[in-house]
Amino acid sequence: MSRVAKNPIVLPQGVDVALGSDITVKGPLGSIKFRSNPSVRVEQEGTSLLCRPVEGAVNADALSGTVRAILANMVTGVSKGFERKLTLVGVGYRAQAQGETLNLTLGFSHPVAHRMPAGIKCETPTQTEILIKGVDKQMVGQVAAEIRAYRPPEPYKGKGVRYSDEVVVIKETKKK
Repeated sequence: MSRVAKNPIVLPQGVDVALGSDITVKGPLGSIKFRSNPSVRVEQEGTSLLCRPVEGAVNADALSGTVRAILANMVTGVSKGFERKLTLVGVGYRAQAQGETLNLTLGFSHPVAHRMPAGIKCETPTQTEILIKGVDKQMVGQVAAEIRAYRPPEPYKGKGVRYSDEVVVIKETKKK
């Protein structure tokens, strides 16, 4: 059995789980659905969830750890939520959140409008900071990666969209 899968998932107060072929986790911030793998059995014992591999299934040990990690992220998402912070570095680079759309000025000849998917909220505390929030960890990370992909940080001046904790190694310019 996977080392990760051996740890039970403790359910905080206010989080409900509906087990079946689709696992639904509901909490104060929303709800998430997940289609469970048939190689893994998910059981609820009191206020905790356990992921156990099915005997004789191929890759069941590895999948039990994966399913456990996904379920733990779902429980954290509906109780606390997930957040990614992006920073804009460059003269004239600005971001402005308007409802479901994030308007970006990134030095192109045109403005960039990024539409947020359902369940993801975007805030701009300042013109050069973007906060992406949601209950689904994968979706929050994907949206952050899509926004960063518009203008990734370049290695000579460091201009572009970067994660707040990202370190960009600046290259030395060519000498004559």
